[in-house]
Amino acid sequence: MVDLDDARTIGARVRQIRRSRRKSLRVVAGLAGISAGHLSRIENGQRALDRRSLIVALANALEIAPSELTALPVPAPVDGDTDAAVGAVRTALIAASRHRFRGEPVPVGVLQARVAQIRETRRLCGFATVGQQLPELIRDIHLAIDTGREVKALVELAVTMHVHVSLMWLRDAGASVDLRWQAAALAQELAERLADPTSLGVAAYGSANALFAAGSFELAEAELDAVTLPPTNAETAGMIGMVTMTRSLIASADQRPGDVRAPMQVARDLAERFGEPEDHDRLGFGFGPTNVGLWEMALALESDDPDRAVSLAHSIQPERHPFTTRQSQYWIDYGRALARVRRRNAAVMALRKAERLFPARVHRSPFAREVIAELVAHAKRDAVGRELRGMAYRVGLPV
Repeated sequence: MVDLDDARTIGARVRQIRRSRRKSLRVVAGLAGISAGHLSRIENGQRALDRRSLIVALANALEIAPSELTALPVPAPVDGDTDAAVGAVRTALIAASRHRFRGEPVPVGVLQARVAQIRETRRLCGFATVGQQLPELIRDIHLAIDTGREVKALVELAVTMHVHVSLMWLRDAGASVDLRWQAAALAQELAERLADPTSLGVAAYGSANALFAAGSFELAEAELDAVTLPPTNAETAGMIGMVTMTRSLIASADQRPGDVRAPMQVARDLAERFGEPEDHDRLGFGFGPTNVGLWEMALALESDDPDRAVSLAHSIQPERHPFTTRQSQYWIDYGRALARVRRRNAAVMALRKAERLFPARVHRSPFAREVIAELVAHAKRDAVGRELRGMAYRVGLPV
């Protein structure tokens, strides 16, 4: 059983904050639109709190920011050098926003090769390597931009890097939503300077995702509404497809089910038209039929339909996606769905597959940690239980 006084799960933190606010279980549950029994199971570790809409509803009921519930406990579990790397990235982003750099400019061709390499490293789950290289790369790109030479190519490169690397690495690190927003805001500022529709679309995707993570659904949608996307072709289809699916995810978390289906249908049509991303993914979004299936799983989970998520999982071949990071997310979401339909042994094995592919994402993802905590609460002392307890130890849960 998880030690709830340690507040290492979202549910335990809900209980801790609710008590500090002197609010009753029944009052908070009512404000969040759930039963008192459901909230009790969440607080006691019997039910994972792994839906963005419910996290936001409970945060509103407790009069706090959603990030106060989802923040990693300190010290972070299985840390290695991650927290130090997050600090170095934070410093680099602040320096970039203030134009405070020292050093010699690096040629644009060298920077393009470095960005291509770090993007590939991240896709292959080279989490620690990206953390080591990212601060220096942020510095070198922004220093080169400040020289005023080859600005268009450099700004395009910086937007791509911040959306695909800075923002996504910070998410995988479990960094604060404010820091993730800082990376997204830098990309947005640069894209607006360039005024190129493709760069603006890439930046809007990053901004919307950072705001979504903060629980600011209305602002996230406003970011997408404010951008005029470029014409759809082989080069832009991946970005347009991902922006379109983000609209569905925002609508689902904002509990507007009527606005979910149409954008996803547009995305499905685009994916069928252009196929898997091998031949049309210059912008690096990994968009295609497999990725659409992965997003449909996420939508099913957000709408509290785990049976559909399990059914979808059986129709997807995650290895077809070119990014190992996305393959790992498939196994996390499949594990979440299996836990919800009480196929707990299978859920443990799915989460272990995710952990083998991308340990940091499982160790530092609030949703993965929540599901592991729920499984620990239900585990029996058998072989699967021992496997689960090992995983729980690695993510920092008392067992």
